Amino acid sequence: MKFIYRLLILLLLISSCKSPEARQPISVQSGSFIKESAERNRKLNEQERTRIETIISENPQRDYIASQNGFWYYYNTKVENDSITPNFGDLVNFNYDLKDLNGNVIYSQEELGTQNYAMDQEELFSGLREGLKLMKPRESVTFLFPSQKAFGYYGDNDRIGTNIPLQCKVTVNSITQNQ
Repeated sequence: MKFIYRLLILLLLISSCKSPEARQPISVQSGSFIKESAERNRKLNEQERTRIETIISENPQRDYIASQNGFWYYYNTKVENDSITPNFGDLVNFNYDLKDLNGNVIYSQEELGTQNYAMDQEELFSGLREGLKLMKPRESVTFLFPSQKAFGYYGDNDRIGTNIPLQCKVTVNSITQNQ
């Protein structure tokens, strides 16, 4: 009788030492949403790029420059003899306005007023932040920003809507270097 109890206990121990099995998910996500979103963004970027290239071709009197950061610009006033451009922490005093690509004013220079910006230490939309790094004191530049370099998908929750490319005229008044 002891032999049967020992055998039964041994069989229970062996059969209960099985490792747990992973549960299978009820539904499988294919990642198609991300792929579709990426494709939509590629198409939007291509449409905006085409629109900006059309503006550039319609204005051959302007010498547009394509930046490495994904936007285009031309100089209204270029300063040749000064070599100071802002670096991290420098205080940039500037004026700017914002228009859509058709030239309709969204925010005028008077509305926005004179801005003081500590380079890379405060919030500013990415295109303008990168554009200021290219400028010298007393220069005036007009930028053409695709929506992802402007306010992107969210806009500014006021006058700039979703995915709106912008035209921005910026004048740097002064650059105070950080000590």
